[in-house]
Amino acid sequence: MTTDSPRWFKSSYSNNGGNCIEVAVNVATRHGVVPVRDSKDPSGPVLTIASAAWSEFVGGVKADELSA
Repeated sequence: MTTDSPRWFKSSYSNNGGNCIEVAVNVATRHGVVPVRDSKDPSGPVLTIASAAWSEFVGGVKADELSA
């Protein structure tokens, strides 16, 4: 498998009945984007998010800055 082939994973916290997303961060360095998809539809559409935006989002989640 090359770095161009996405290696999909979902969070270890994703035990919520299947309402999950999967990400493939292994392609971020080479392509500058993080692919995201619905885990229930692996052959469905993929959203690509800029690596910097993904890092900012994850940092905000970890810092609990996105609470309602």
